Amino acid sequence: MTFYFTGIRSFPKLWKSNPYLGLGPGHSSLSLFLKDCYGIKNQEKWFSLKTVSPQNTKAMNLLVAKARYVRKKDEGSSKQVSADSPHMFAAGAAKKRSQMNPPSKEHVLPPVKNIFQLPTKPLNSEEWDKLKEDFKEKANFENWIISQMIKCHSSVDVAKSVLAWVAAKNNGIVGYDLLVRYLYLCVFHKQTSEIIDVYEIMKARYKRLESGAYTLLIRGLIHTDRWREALLLLEDIKKVMIPSKKNYNDCIQGALFHQDVNVAWNLYQELLGHDIVPMLETLKAFFDFGKDMKGDQYSNKLQDILLYLRNNQLYPGESFAHSIKTWFESVPGEHWKGQFTTVQQSGQCLGCGKTVESIHLSSEEYEFLKEKIMRDVIDGGDQYKKTTPQELKRFQNFVKYHPPFDIVIDGLNVAKMFPKARESQVLLDVVSQLAKQNLQVLVLGRKHMLKQNSRWRKDDMEKVQKQASFFFADNISEDDPFLLYATLHSGDHCKFITKDLMRDHKACLPDAKTQRLFFKWQQGHQLAIVSRHPGSKVTFQHILIYDTVVQTTGDSWHIPYDDDVVERYSYEVPTKWLCLHRKT
Repeated sequence: MTFYFTGIRSFPKLWKSNPYLGLGPGHSSLSLFLKDCYGIKNQEKWFSLKTVSPQNTKAMNLLVAKARYVRKKDEGSSKQVSADSPHMFAAGAAKKRSQMNPPSKEHVLPPVKNIFQLPTKPLNSEEWDKLKEDFKEKANFENWIISQMIKCHSSVDVAKSVLAWVAAKNNGIVGYDLLVRYLYLCVFHKQTSEIIDVYEIMKARYKRLESGAYTLLIRGLIHTDRWREALLLLEDIKKVMIPSKKNYNDCIQGALFHQDVNVAWNLYQELLGHDIVPMLETLKAFFDFGKDMKGDQYSNKLQDILLYLRNNQLYPGESFAHSIKTWFESVPGEHWKGQFTTVQQSGQCLGCGKTVESIHLSSEEYEFLKEKIMRDVIDGGDQYKKTTPQELKRFQNFVKYHPPFDIVIDGLNVAKMFPKARESQVLLDVVSQLAKQNLQVLVLGRKHMLKQNSRWRKDDMEKVQKQASFFFADNISEDDPFLLYATLHSGDHCKFITKDLMRDHKACLPDAKTQRLFFKWQQGHQLAIVSRHPGSKVTFQHILIYDTVVQTTGDSWHIPYDDDVVERYSYEVPTKWLCLHRKT
């Protein structure tokens, strides 16, 4: 007999009355599935000191001013960085570097072909029996087939026929996991009547659910006339855990969709109270809703959101930026005009001509950051795993009794920037280029660099030591804490050179504010080598002089945003800006 499951509204009578107080069998795997389908007496021989002069800020500025891109290819042995390579902190820079060095083809696995063709129409019980027999190696065919449907976004009707087949064979009972998977498809296809039916069934049969089911039900209910029941589900979640940002996002979006701005804003404040970073689409929803709102009260709320973006160094995406622009231009009587633009190296906005904020820290910020790094990275970090207290003390004494440096170099890191070139020669070229600017240079090295071999020539290293001060650490030591210590101890004028982006050390800092200050300081002090040419010709990339954060002067806003086509890593900043200013 042919049996089609024509409507889920007949589900309740298929189930036996059997209230279930716990989670469904296999709930752990379900949660994973539903998850979306950060010695002193001999020390003198390890130091090499050059004759010092007062700190040379003028020479440092000259070096930075001369920094430029070199478009000619190197005629020597080392591969050069492209002249068109973006700034090391610019959005998309890491992606472009990875494309310049693609993974070896021999390690790329061939694509796996899907040899199973999912049904495109509902099947009857006999047809499902036959299909199950064909895939008898699958331990749980029913859950497996629904999972395949979810991956391919199959129609709800086909999935419904699976549930009808299972219910018919099990005295009207359909398992929890299978039901939740069906709910996923209903939510994906926005089948609101089916969502409500599943909700009623689950509410009647289970006294509590796991987080994945709550998330699906909340997302499914918010666009129905029963959206307030999503808020009740949110309260259920709060009894056992803090709801996720997705849960809050869905409830906020539902409240705004149904014109209840007070509920939406209260939920937003509650989310922030839990120190949860909201989803950008949540913030975008407030701006989209604001186009129809009048009055200063809501306007102030939206400006608070922009300040939240600033204080947390968050960047809207392109669509969000358009929403911000549209809202500003819709404010009656304000005469805002927005344009999408860029900022020059000088910090001048090409849209309005104003200069954006400097990246340099205030004296108070600098001293605060210095103290935090000394305490949490140098003294309280994990550096003793790679060095010893005695060696760190030896280095601190070395820095203490030496005048401030202009440049601190991670010698081993820099020497390995051009793999085809001799390491000692690369280091010599970099140091010689800096010495020509009369800069006080400190090179942090390892003791093995003094041993003659094909990569480290003794005559090269002797030339380096004549032009720079040197500290040779044990071969097992980590250079980064030494580099940070020497740079910060030398003062705000001091720059450093390394390819390392310091993410581990940033993570050691205790709070988001300190981490943001560290990244700001890093952008304004880390020099990058763009290219190296024969004859000690080394070109350095310019150092950013403006800060990439949301900022305002009252009659203008400058908002950096992510271009949709650019993949930006967390340590990169956008290069596109939304410029907003009042027309006069």
